[in-house]
Amino acid sequence: MSNAATLEQRSPAGNKRSSGLARRLRNGGISTLWALAGIGIVVLMWELVKWLGGFIPMPFNTSDKTMPHVWTVTAEMGEPLVRGSDVTVLEAVLTAASRSLLLAFGGFLIGVTVGLVLAVIMQRFLFAERGLLPFVIASQTVPLIALAPLIVGIGNQIRIGPLQVTTTYSVMFIAAYLAFFPLSVGALRGLQAPSPTSMELMRSYAATPGQMLRKLRFPSSIPYIVPALKVSAAASVVGTVIAEISIGVRGGIGRLLLESARQYTTQPAKVYVAVLGAIAMGLIVAALVTALDVYLTRNLPKENNA
Repeated sequence: MSNAATLEQRSPAGNKRSSGLARRLRNGGISTLWALAGIGIVVLMWELVKWLGGFIPMPFNTSDKTMPHVWTVTAEMGEPLVRGSDVTVLEAVLTAASRSLLLAFGGFLIGVTVGLVLAVIMQRFLFAERGLLPFVIASQTVPLIALAPLIVGIGNQIRIGPLQVTTTYSVMFIAAYLAFFPLSVGALRGLQAPSPTSMELMRSYAATPGQMLRKLRFPSSIPYIVPALKVSAAASVVGTVIAEISIGVRGGIGRLLLESARQYTTQPAKVYVAVLGAIAMGLIVAALVTALDVYLTRNLPKENNA
């Protein structure tokens, strides 16, 4: 009898977890179909605009030099990167995007760490919020293209023991520079989100500031931190590409974009292949953050759609 009772008690929870997993898989499948449909719509619109350009005057050039056909871009992926090379354009783009993705991920981790630490400090001390927040906001007004060479020039002169700061580290710092701001602002808003009633309840339990941070403020800030993480992830990719273009770092997607742009008049499709590689980087980062979102919010109540 006891075993049967135990099974009866456990079955609702098991069914709830199974239904939750099924719902997540169903929603993921629907989102994938919508994403594929969006790509198809973009391709159709591209070809439609190019076709209409042959009959109707357009405010922009729709010739093959500026708007190659989708199948031309696809065919360019299998062409040699340079004449006589065994490396195809697609292989070069994948290699460059992989390197840039690692740099963006490193900058993302640095930026998230710095932003989260700043948010905790500003939440804990009011004078820190009043003193630091204006500088955090003002830091994003500096043009990144002008800042990148300065960071590289200063970074190349820094040595910490046997570690010499190279241009690679400078690219990660530039990516982190863009990534820390969204998280610091979003996390600060989330850490301040708990209601006064919840705060009074924690104080009645004689909770320390550290316990309130771990058990109340951090869980309450997840709905604010996750969107900030998505913005920070996208900003780290943008910062990496801009840094590679600005300071001429070899091996990354930014450098490949620059080199492909020089051949734009003869091989315009090659530029679009490199652009697609940069877009793929952003999609990969967005997918990773979405997976983290699913994990962090797995125990939060879900809204029931009527």
